[in-house]
Amino acid sequence: MSKHPQPFTEIRNKKAFHEFFVEETFEAGIVLLGTEVKAIREGRAQIKEAFVRFEKNRPYLFNAYIEEYSFGNVNNHDPKRSRALLLKKREIQKLRAAMEVGGRAVLPIKLYLKSGLLKLEIAICKGKKLFDKREALKTKDALKEAQRALFRRT
Repeated sequence: MSKHPQPFTEIRNKKAFHEFFVEETFEAGIVLLGTEVKAIREGRAQIKEAFVRFEKNRPYLFNAYIEEYSFGNVNNHDPKRSRALLLKKREIQKLRAAMEVGGRAVLPIKLYLKSGLLKLEIAICKGKKLFDKREALKTKDALKEAQRALFRRT
């Protein structure tokens, strides 16, 4: 067993791909406190229940859980606070228009490091119906079975 924990690579929202059709993705910066960045680098964050909503004409990330930093003090952050997202004006207008149409949601897909900065990939998503979810599971199972059969032959 190694002394050092696994380095942070990315945090994914697998639930979003099961529950929604992903239509268009955007890369957003995220406004974080120092203790939040350190906690994320330790891999102590979840975005599976998170969503994006507009407040004061700015996109905010809600319900993202970033655990308190283990070496923090009384100035540690609130784990469930809303966090502002940094996007270009054109991207903000696109997101707002998609949300106003209805039947669409803006969800985080993954949280990752890029050139030393934390980035959040967000997507415009449309909800799947129950039969769509079943169909996706059937195709996934068929693909796994084909891979197994191919592996057994070689």
